Amino acid sequence: MEERLNAGWKHFPHAADIGVCGYGPSAGAAFEQAALALTAAVTSAGVQPLVRVDVACQGRDLELLFAAWLNAVIYEMSVRKMVFGRFDVQLTDGGLTARIWGEPVDRRRHEPACEPKGATYTALKVARDAQGRWQACCVIDV
Repeated sequence: MEERLNAGWKHFPHAADIGVCGYGPSAGAAFEQAALALTAAVTSAGVQPLVRVDVACQGRDLELLFAAWLNAVIYEMSVRKMVFGRFDVQLTDGGLTARIWGEPVDRRRHEPACEPKGATYTALKVARDAQGRWQACCVIDV
């Protein structure tokens, strides 16, 4: 049983954009894994956890909260000119708090492949699968 609840992420194709999907034993773990998928769309280089940033966001339901979460990560990437590779998400009633760790973008080392613009509601879904594992997916505008 535990093996199928392991956390992970994947990309899925979507025209000129990219789909991200995270999965794990809890909704928070799925959110964390989806953020890792977002980072992997930007760079295949390892990201050092040098700087911690605190993030908080709200959503009327888990799907809107998930989109808000990814948009908060994208915002922090953009304004701080950083990439993030470690995420600790805590879900609360109607919101989340998170600690995210990363480092400033080094164009030579990270070789950014794209600049994410925002999470969309396309293919937006947060739910348990048939095995009880949480999945959180959506398309990212790049």
